[in-house]
Amino acid sequence: MDYLDQLILFIISLLANIFSAFAGGGAGLLQFPALIFLGLPFGVALATHKVASVALGLGATIRNLREEPLERKLALCILASGLPGVVLGANIILNVPSRHAEVALGLLTIGLGVYSLLKAELGQQNQPRHRDAMGYLTGGGVLFFIGILNGSLTSGTGLFVTLWLIRWYGLDYRRAIAYTLILVGLFWNGSGAIALGILGEIAWDWLPALLIGSFLGGYIGAHLAIIKGNKLIKRVFELVTILIGIKLLVG
Repeated sequence: MDYLDQLILFIISLLANIFSAFAGGGAGLLQFPALIFLGLPFGVALATHKVASVALGLGATIRNLREEPLERKLALCILASGLPGVVLGANIILNVPSRHAEVALGLLTIGLGVYSLLKAELGQQNQPRHRDAMGYLTGGGVLFFIGILNGSLTSGTGLFVTLWLIRWYGLDYRRAIAYTLILVGLFWNGSGAIALGILGEIAWDWLPALLIGSFLGGYIGAHLAIIKGNKLIKRVFELVTILIGIKLLVG
């Protein structure tokens, strides 16, 4: 890639990941299509995007862990449930057409935004619940399914994790996004990147600009989420989910 292409990638990556870190997901709305537009095949673009998403998680992790530690049992549940799904999804996507799944995911993603719009008090207060064995088992089953989507599709699945953590475990938006960015951004996407890298191909020469933009965007977005509060985060979450859903439907 020449320097102009790297600059374009950096700007797109920075903006996409600021919004993603602020809303709890959705970097692929801009970043993934940009990789295809600039010439990468679908499978290579997906693997490269996954690697760059790890830098988003790293930047957000550095900022969020300065505020408060994660709840250990909940964090372990998210990892143990989601990681096998991510690896399974990465194996699926390289062998089957993904268009039907993208349309279904688009409708579900729009549904997330509409649901949040209709629930004015959703995620405004931290009210922990379902922290018993059955609560973790049920919540983990849903997270496993979301992990499959995360490993096999390009954008929006972090938003599902964010809303599920709010709806099932009672987190507010700020805390739910912190868990999503750290555990999904760093660990789920890292596992997906490794799996896709082994099964497919990564465009290593495209990564410098993507990694820098993702890291800075993750840090800046996480910082904005911490200082702006749950009400604004909720509105940005709703906007991003509806935009991503429309993008997935249009293709």
